[in-house]
Amino acid sequence: MVIQLTMIQTLALAVVVLYVGRFMLRHVAFLRRFCIPEPVVGGLLFSFVTLYAHMTGAFDLSMDMTLKDFFMTCFFTAAGFGASLKPLKEGGKALIVFLLLIVVLVFLQNFVAVVLAPAVGVSPLLALCTGSIPMLGGHGSAGAFAPLLEEAGVSAAPSLTMAAATFGLIAGSMLGGPLGKHLIDKYNLARGLESRITDMDRGIIEETRAIPHGLLARSVYQVAIAMGIGTLVTYLLSFTGMSFPSYIGAMIVGAVIRNYGDLTGRIRVYDYEISEIGNVSLSLFLAMALMSLQLWQLASLAVPMFVLLFAQVLLMFLFVRFVVFRALGRDYDAAVMSAGTCGFGMGATPNAMANMQALTQQFVPSPKAFLIIPVVGSLFVDFINSFGVSLFINFFGK
Repeated sequence: MVIQLTMIQTLALAVVVLYVGRFMLRHVAFLRRFCIPEPVVGGLLFSFVTLYAHMTGAFDLSMDMTLKDFFMTCFFTAAGFGASLKPLKEGGKALIVFLLLIVVLVFLQNFVAVVLAPAVGVSPLLALCTGSIPMLGGHGSAGAFAPLLEEAGVSAAPSLTMAAATFGLIAGSMLGGPLGKHLIDKYNLARGLESRITDMDRGIIEETRAIPHGLLARSVYQVAIAMGIGTLVTYLLSFTGMSFPSYIGAMIVGAVIRNYGDLTGRIRVYDYEISEIGNVSLSLFLAMALMSLQLWQLASLAVPMFVLLFAQVLLMFLFVRFVVFRALGRDYDAAVMSAGTCGFGMGATPNAMANMQALTQQFVPSPKAFLIIPVVGSLFVDFINSFGVSLFINFFGK
């Protein structure tokens, strides 16, 4: 039996999933201690329910996920409004360093896959189905590169890359928060940073600030206008011949509006209200993304694939713990960005943002992390990953 849910029903179910995640966080100390985001908690519980239903033949769910992309775009538009150029001087050097780290990560993820291929009895091309294509690239990259791998002789590439991307989405979300908190606690990195918490941040963290009448509506209008204009920007970017995520245009427009307002004073951007819109959108997007996971895809993977996937988890842990954290300065911002690296290095940029949000809500804000991770994750990762993967496929496909 297939249960079909409409767009509105799916949205309502996503809210229920969020409440379940919040309930679990309040009553399970382990989840709070390791900063697991509430949409991840609720979404995973829901996906295990659907896994049980599928395996027992009770029912399958068919959900209309139209709003998932909407909430993703809405969140990144809000992030764009927060991307003021004022703190760029602080993030300039770190941005370059982080870009170089991502280049290294692309190489390492694919290198580990092809080196382990003979040991587990699979071809290098098949092993690449667990490399940076699904890890750093996520489901979008998995869908884009699967046909190339099929043409090269890997007939199971579509299912393997999608299953690996699903695994990475879960692993990156579960790894980032605990690792970031471990670094902060071990080195006592949050001490002395209380001055970072502005009045606006206190309102967001403590949920004590009331939104004045009319400002929320104006903020929604600003976000909607940026999203609309952003579709045109994304369309124009498509003529470059490069693939960009659908939200990139809206994020750019949001940043332009914000910085135009900062420069001229003619446009007022409502930081607190737009931040709240972004937080809600991120939670709903992640809840829907995790609700739609089909965990039985992982069960169909052979033992060699599990070995390759867990090798990627080990690589990510070692790379972030001993390379990323140190290269970025071994400070609080570096710890937050380390958590973010786990999120989009094995899943997607929204997972990175959720990992960092979970940490900063418990400790203090990290403007540098929330500037660098979205910029690199949305503007540069796809290009770097596409180039690196193409080199590996061309080399091993000969």
